Amino acid sequence: MDGRITIELGKRGGQPCVRGMRIAVADVLEYLSHGASREQLMEDFTELEREDINACLAFAAHRERHLQSMAS
Repeated sequence: MDGRITIELGKRGGQPCVRGMRIAVADVLEYLSHGASREQLMEDFTELEREDINACLAFAAHRERHLQSMAS
């Protein structure tokens, strides 16, 4: 994820965010799950880059794999 996903205790309640901004990974994932395209996301959040969205997806996939391994 190349440092694109950051966690700061004082920002967004410690949620994983994009590059230290106040855009949480969960925000990006929620927009995508509601049918927003990457282009729409980058228009709505002009600071977002395509690589940031990819990092959010990779973070979610990694987290899911981690939860699966904990359940085993």
